[in-house]
Amino acid sequence: MESPKTVWAALASPRYLISSWPWRSYAYLLSSVPMGVLSLGVLVGLAGLSAILSPIVIGILMLMAFPLIGASIGYVERRRAGLMLVDGIPSPHAALPAGLTARARLLFRRREQASMRALGYGFVLGVFVWPLSALLGGLSAVVLGITLATPFIAGHDDVAMFSWKLDSFGEGLLFTVLFGPPFFAVSSYLLGVLAGAEASLAKAMLGPRQEELQRNLAALRRSRLDLVDAFETERARIERHLHDGVQQRLVGLTMTLGLAELDLPEGEGRRLVVKAHSGAEAALADLRAAVRGIHPRVLVDHGLQAAAREVADRMPLPVTLNITLPDRLPTPIEAAAYFVVSETLANVAKHAQATTCELSGWVDRGRLVITVQDDGIGGAQIGAGTGLTGLVTRLDALGGTLDVDSPPGGPTRLRMECPCRLGD
Repeated sequence: MESPKTVWAALASPRYLISSWPWRSYAYLLSSVPMGVLSLGVLVGLAGLSAILSPIVIGILMLMAFPLIGASIGYVERRRAGLMLVDGIPSPHAALPAGLTARARLLFRRREQASMRALGYGFVLGVFVWPLSALLGGLSAVVLGITLATPFIAGHDDVAMFSWKLDSFGEGLLFTVLFGPPFFAVSSYLLGVLAGAEASLAKAMLGPRQEELQRNLAALRRSRLDLVDAFETERARIERHLHDGVQQRLVGLTMTLGLAELDLPEGEGRRLVVKAHSGAEAALADLRAAVRGIHPRVLVDHGLQAAAREVADRMPLPVTLNITLPDRLPTPIEAAAYFVVSETLANVAKHAQATTCELSGWVDRGRLVITVQDDGIGGAQIGAGTGLTGLVTRLDALGGTLDVDSPPGGPTRLRMECPCRLGD
């Protein structure tokens, strides 16, 4: 049975009274008292000090700091709300732009609406919330404590409970047994409702608004696209370095060794040069394969369809190819789709023991869909190796997904979806 994530879900559970939620409610309500008193004291004190110092500039500057006080209150209260909301309250504040000075960061936070809402919550907490929490939570805690202590008090002195006079430990224990559980049950549900209402108020005032969620989502997408751009830039740099630098040196080396091979007479020296020539040619072939794997030229020049066809032609088993794309796609999306095709077909050849494979691709409502299906033994799953896990990470940065359906015994079907435009 899944544990409740909020006090409201816990109140609906029959196990509420024997769970930690009643005590969490007590802790939340009682901790509201010092937080409310502190918030009210800081706000009133700062307002009074600002009024006194208003004839000089520092008083005006102190008034301008009120939103920052609200942001601090909101920071603490969102974490304290974790007692009632297991997942807490997400921050409504936008991510700070990189490179800001300390003063610029403070100005950025001061201008946010979320800081003003948190300031308003601090006022509500200091004026209305904590007195109610102190009255009900404090009263319940005192009554519960006295009830538990009644046997010991009655053992040393007479105790009058309503019309019942207790003058022994046994009578006090009887009173605790008869009165304690009903009071705990009633007060626990009452305080749970009160604590849940207070946490809901905090979530409503301190949580993100719809436009803030959209803004944070847009910022997340921008950061993901920046990551993709940085990856593509680094990939192009490595490819250019290998193609224009290392590869040209190897070509020159093989030509020099070939000329030396022609000029040398038969013997041990010529045999070593022939061996070195063969090794250089093998290294050049490996380098060209690595460059082609980083970002094949056919993908750059002719697009995903041609690159997928080239990969399929190199497969040791027949691959049925059915890719229909209306236009060229953005370079990061084509690259991600190519590596999905390349890695998946390589896995089919190595592990699937398949005899046939079908590769399909199309665009559906602005999303690129690639499917690979084979008749192999199945058992493939994301997370079992680094290949598919790396593809998931790469697609996630573009807003795409990768699903694998591969029951034992097969068949295996992989499906990739990705937006056809960056930022969608």
